[in-house]
Amino acid sequence: MLSLAYPWLLVLLPLPLLTMLRNAHQRPVQAPVLPVGHWISGLPGVSRHGNALPQWQRLVLLAAWSLLVLALARPQHVAEQVQMPVTGRDLLLAVDISPSMDERDMVVQGRTINRLQAVKRVLREFISKRQGDRLGLLLFGSQPYIQAPLSFDHPTINTLLDEAGIGMAGRATAIGDAIGLAIKRLRERPEGQRVVILLTDGANTAGEVSPDTATDIARDAGVRIYTVGIGADTLIQRGRQVNPSRDLDEALLNRIADETGGRYFRARSLPELELIYDSINQLEPIELEGRFYRPVTDLFYWPAGGAAAIWLILQLGLAGAAINREIRHG
Repeated sequence: MLSLAYPWLLVLLPLPLLTMLRNAHQRPVQAPVLPVGHWISGLPGVSRHGNALPQWQRLVLLAAWSLLVLALARPQHVAEQVQMPVTGRDLLLAVDISPSMDERDMVVQGRTINRLQAVKRVLREFISKRQGDRLGLLLFGSQPYIQAPLSFDHPTINTLLDEAGIGMAGRATAIGDAIGLAIKRLRERPEGQRVVILLTDGANTAGEVSPDTATDIARDAGVRIYTVGIGADTLIQRGRQVNPSRDLDEALLNRIADETGGRYFRARSLPELELIYDSINQLEPIELEGRFYRPVTDLFYWPAGGAAAIWLILQLGLAGAAINREIRHG
């Protein structure tokens, strides 16, 4: 549906006609005629010819004026009502970026990638599905820090996640401190809507707050924590089988999830990691409210561009005519 944001501006449309009527009732004043070669006739704004415009030029100028007024009235296309996706969920994604996340035990399309690359790949899809959610990104190693505060700006969060590098937060793993910082960021959010998804491949090896203490605080603060342990169980290195996830503290991650009302997931491969985030999507569904809005697209640039094009073409035509007259008159 087409509409005008400022329809009252259409009262300006007849203004040129009123000016023409007023000029028609005025007595013509005899203007001095200058010789063609007179130096005054070459000054800007001085015409050698009569002021009356030809009829076609008047019509063209009226068309340009009408388009300009229409642009000022701001035409818009108002689409059909759509439901606005709104959710009360505040999801904070806590991702381990310690050096152990550089272990290349994830496989995608026949090639190996490291754990952090796999997490970025899966989280990119997860973030795109949480339209309407307020998401945040917390990165941790020896120290935790907020890479992206809670917001609806999902493209920026994805960009900041892509820019995260191994070892940027130190060489150890401070799970307790990461939970503590997450609680601090979520404490002021509405109850029942505070969710942390914590992903790591190791055990707590640093930090000022123990994971158990942080878990107790999270439980009392109503923060639900889903924990994800990432890393393959077996890997062939130099002809022998090793366990690249031997440092993963699954008992701790299970305890954190159980005591806060979340769940623990184990991701041994990229497909398992994808299924885990699909499961979290189902456990934390997006709650749509019954609010609607109409998308509005501005169209003012079309009549504005038309008016500018008409004016430019008219000026080029007048300039060409003036040049021809100069050539004819020598």
